[in-house]
Amino acid sequence: MSKSKLIFLIADGMGDLPIEALHGRTPMEAAATPVMDRLAREGMVGLCRTVPQGMAPGSDVANMSLLGFDPAAHHTGRGPIEAAALGLALAGDDVVFRLNTVTVSEFSDDGIMRDYSAGHIATAVSTQLVESLERECLPEGYALFPGVQYRHLLVARGAADKAEATLAVRPPHDITDQGIAQDMAQFRRAPALWDFVRRAATVLAGSANTSKANAVWPWGQGRALTLPDFAATFGLRGAVVSAVDLVKGLGRAAGMAVLDVPGATGLLDTNYAGKVAAALDFLKEGDFVFVHVEAPDECGHGGDAAAKTEAVARFDAQVVAPMVAALGDDAAFLIACDHPTPIAIRTHTADPVPFLFWKQGVTPSGAAAFSEREAAKTGLVVAPGHALLPRAAAWAGKGGN
Repeated sequence: MSKSKLIFLIADGMGDLPIEALHGRTPMEAAATPVMDRLAREGMVGLCRTVPQGMAPGSDVANMSLLGFDPAAHHTGRGPIEAAALGLALAGDDVVFRLNTVTVSEFSDDGIMRDYSAGHIATAVSTQLVESLERECLPEGYALFPGVQYRHLLVARGAADKAEATLAVRPPHDITDQGIAQDMAQFRRAPALWDFVRRAATVLAGSANTSKANAVWPWGQGRALTLPDFAATFGLRGAVVSAVDLVKGLGRAAGMAVLDVPGATGLLDTNYAGKVAAALDFLKEGDFVFVHVEAPDECGHGGDAAAKTEAVARFDAQVVAPMVAALGDDAAFLIACDHPTPIAIRTHTADPVPFLFWKQGVTPSGAAAFSEREAAKTGLVVAPGHALLPRAAAWAGKGGN
């Protein structure tokens, strides 16, 4: 496989459906994206099916696909990917959960999920809460590991053959403003876990907690993740740049460089310039970089069409534009989202996502701009999703013809 510089830029959750508030346009269509639109006119545009049939349309599955690995073969859960980001040592029979700090109307069968992020709780505040839960109500055989903002990890040691391994708790971002009774029933299947989440709600109700977090939500569990080595598989020395442990974990599990950027928040205020600088510095010696921006997805979950449109515009102006300006004709660019996060439903779908590939001399596919509708018009569909990266690497080596 060619060792040409290949830059993969991901706007998480960017895809959407037409929105009345945007006069029937999607955020991609409404946003000012002059650079991506130019690359689309000059390059190859199509759709990619990032989520295998029968799998949940999460960022874990979809980003694994975009990095060239088949989720059907390698995916074990959301928690194990984020555990890889932290370098946690897991035994073969450990089960690791992603654990959110959340806001519910009440932690009972009558409760409703109000906010999967507890108001995008600050990392310092959330860490203190997790540490207090560890002291006051963590069961024997469990371990807690603080993460970024609302994202933490809970490990159930030696639980691979226990109920913990088979719980079907829904991702909290999928059930905003919905009842939680069916999830309460799942928690009760594992007595130690049920005792923990129930007591955690009591601790968080105390006067010492002034945040919006009033419950914890373990989900996405599985055994330790292993991935093939990225460089050995694709012949490219690669790195990932992201604010979220999910993408960092995928990169670390695949033996890629994981570039930490101060001020990378996963929100509209993320350090775009820092991400670009880290990517460009790595590419002085490396061959491939995967730059991931979380903001469009967060705005989609929030149901905020204007903010999502702004997130897409900032991705174009503050990530795509400077990367293209710095590298120009010396690189190939692949740009996509991992999954749609439509404003109307405030969660992910498994619909195919728009992508564009650009390199000097590539044969254009006829798209007028970079959007969902323009991508569908070209007739180019890449499926399965994990075929997109190797195909793009081949296009980069062959000039795209």
